[in-house]
Amino acid sequence: MLKIGFLSFGHWSPSSQSQSRSAGDTLLQSIDLAVAAEELGADGAYFRVHHFARQLASPFPLLAAVGARTRRIEIGTGVIDMRYENPLYMAEDAGAADLISRGRLQLGVSRGSPEQVIEGWRHFGYAPAEGESDADMGRRHTETFLDVIRGEGFAQPNPSPMFPNPPGLLRIEPHSEGLRDRIWWGSASNATAVWAATQGMNLQSSTLKKDETGEPFHVQQAKQIRIYKQAWKDAGHARQPRVSVSRSIFAIVNDLDRAYFGRGQDSDQIGIIDDMRAVFGRSYAAEPDELVDQLKADEAIAEADTLLLTVPNQLGVAYNAHVLEAVLTHVAPALGWR
Repeated sequence: MLKIGFLSFGHWSPSSQSQSRSAGDTLLQSIDLAVAAEELGADGAYFRVHHFARQLASPFPLLAAVGARTRRIEIGTGVIDMRYENPLYMAEDAGAADLISRGRLQLGVSRGSPEQVIEGWRHFGYAPAEGESDADMGRRHTETFLDVIRGEGFAQPNPSPMFPNPPGLLRIEPHSEGLRDRIWWGSASNATAVWAATQGMNLQSSTLKKDETGEPFHVQQAKQIRIYKQAWKDAGHARQPRVSVSRSIFAIVNDLDRAYFGRGQDSDQIGIIDDMRAVFGRSYAAEPDELVDQLKADEAIAEADTLLLTVPNQLGVAYNAHVLEAVLTHVAPALGWR
């Protein structure tokens, strides 16, 4: 059964046209939108992470706050740039946020997107090892993070500690049981999707992908998902993986929707991103019946179990809640949502 959530980029701007004019506005409105989404019956509240930008950055205070204000909805990221992360400190933050939310964290990580500054991860104190690329470094950080959140001891205890230790080697605390199975890798290529499968991570596939065949975006993305599922099977993992895709979807049900999105992008776009030829998926904006027909033809949505709706967060909580409600009410049931 399809799960549907939202994905917010968390932009803010001092412009009079924006209802999110500061970082504080965006953070507090993100919490309110998650609460509203849960009340509407949505399944997930996900947030992008970008450094050196007027967007959401350090995710764990926000995730913990959302976890404390909600009871059911999944809470996640899409994605945390692992080139910037200390894997052990991140494991502590993730364990705490997951415990606060009572096991609802769905943490998307990856190599990250194009940066606002040159080699921004160097400002955070990280540099690739000899012979590594920055992408290699991000994957190395990820492997360390995955290892330590298993909850196994690895650190030699001090023989004269301030507080008594349990027997044996010590692990990162706080530990949240089951979090290891709720880590997702954001993949833009078939090769990294296979790597994610071998590592036992769920798959996040966004609104862009490396153009590997020249086919329409949704066709290439569906093939990527099938390749990932086969690699997961070949790796012999015991559990079933999860796969999410992101889409910009707007059900036009009133004049305001029409004013904002009545001239939406109705075809894929090709561009160069980090020296990679990429295909960017189209936006969907139409009246509900037409929208249902368009989305049923999207092969990647059919392959995924989770659909994340990108939201225009600067239009405010009330309007974004309306956007979610329109899709959930008029479109989602025809796609297999409960």
